[in-house]
Amino acid sequence: MADFPPGLPIMKKPFLDADFLLQTETARTLYHQHAAPQPIIDYHNHLLPDQIAEDKQFENLAQLWLYGDHYKWRAMRTNGIDERYITGDASDWEKFEKWAETVPYTLRNPLYHWTHLELQRYFGVTEVLNKESARRIWEHCNALLQTPEYSVRGLLRKMNVRTLCTTDDPADSLEHHRALADSDFEVQVLPTFRADKAMTPEDAAGYNAYLDKLGASAAVDIVSYHDLQTALRVRHDYFAALGCRLSDHGLEQIYAADYTDAEVSAIFAKVRGGETLERSEILQFKSAMLVFLAELDWEKGWTQQYHVGALRNNNARQLRQLGPDTGWDSIGDFAQGQAMSKFLDRLDTQDKLAKTILYNLNPADNELFATMIGNFQDGTIPGKLQFGSGWWFLDQKDGMERQINALSNLGLLSRFVGMLTDSRSFLSYPRHEYFRRILCNILGNDVENGELPDDMQLIGTMVENICYHNAKGYFGFEKQAAAVETAGVAEKA
Repeated sequence: MADFPPGLPIMKKPFLDADFLLQTETARTLYHQHAAPQPIIDYHNHLLPDQIAEDKQFENLAQLWLYGDHYKWRAMRTNGIDERYITGDASDWEKFEKWAETVPYTLRNPLYHWTHLELQRYFGVTEVLNKESARRIWEHCNALLQTPEYSVRGLLRKMNVRTLCTTDDPADSLEHHRALADSDFEVQVLPTFRADKAMTPEDAAGYNAYLDKLGASAAVDIVSYHDLQTALRVRHDYFAALGCRLSDHGLEQIYAADYTDAEVSAIFAKVRGGETLERSEILQFKSAMLVFLAELDWEKGWTQQYHVGALRNNNARQLRQLGPDTGWDSIGDFAQGQAMSKFLDRLDTQDKLAKTILYNLNPADNELFATMIGNFQDGTIPGKLQFGSGWWFLDQKDGMERQINALSNLGLLSRFVGMLTDSRSFLSYPRHEYFRRILCNILGNDVENGELPDDMQLIGTMVENICYHNAKGYFGFEKQAAAVETAGVAEKA
């Protein structure tokens, strides 16, 4: 290797410049010409539909950026920040100031990239956030947030979002989705059917309270297991009438215990009577519910999603004080293969296997998931079974690279439906950009190493498909929008 002449400066790339994460000329071409122009389909997130329907205008950056963001909360706790400044009664400015003090300590954590990408893309802020810059950035961003362009809908327009799918319980009224369906908002906002609460009989009292709520929403008196199925079908139909195209499940692992209808009916009667179930009964009930819900999805041509592998609510003391989804979860090490195979095979044997996306949270299982989807591709739909993008703790650079490489090695990356935000924040859409840059960098390196042909039409089309067109065709959102408009959404009453 040739030595650099003494004193010759070595050029350093600026932080977060236009070619951030793009190491080669080919990667830069792929990103800027093929990936960046594509609209966003965000087919899984936890945004609040009422905030979109009312076109909420946030008062300040803390409300928009810190409320509900357990990624940031975990980092602040690790940095020694008192809970008062995280989920407590401190003022919004004090919470933002403590986050700004934490940011320099997040170096090499994806939060450092995401924080500054979001400040740049939404607010044009190019200086780094720290204690010294906090007040300037706070005042600049808050001033912009008072303008019409920075309402919730304006933020979605700014990121070129075409379609987004929220996450909704079967008992939800969907009143805000109805309002959005009747509005002139050009971004398609659709519900997603997430029936997790309908299959959690571990706490008999809590479960029965939920069943009463579900029954009221469906106008069904839920006494028997058959009644529960009827109520869920009623709500499933209602979601479909409002354009829903996906279901979702958040599971430790897929459940696939053997059961009979008589056994499940007896188990349901037992828990409906307030009795505590045995673990074997809980597994049988969950297994039966998964199959029933999957059959509903298959009947309507929906896509079913399974987010698998989170070990939730590890800190019992904090769960009691703050509740779930406040930052006390981790990657789990559950055995996944056999039950997943048994569940998918049962549906496939009955010819009732819907389009399916499997999201893995434990990177040790990446190759398991990537090979599992190949077992049940049937030639009817390109990429019918999908190995979902890096999820939760894995939606960062290393996690996405590992998911992309596993899928590339063991499946067809070219048929991948791409990235989603899985976020509760309207400022999270640069995560799509982050993914697109990583994807283009991987492919660009392969081209320049001679591992892929230097064919920009071939590789560029692949990038465009992964970023947008694959998802557009796979989910059929545009067809569903036309069907809803034609039907006039009969369930408005």
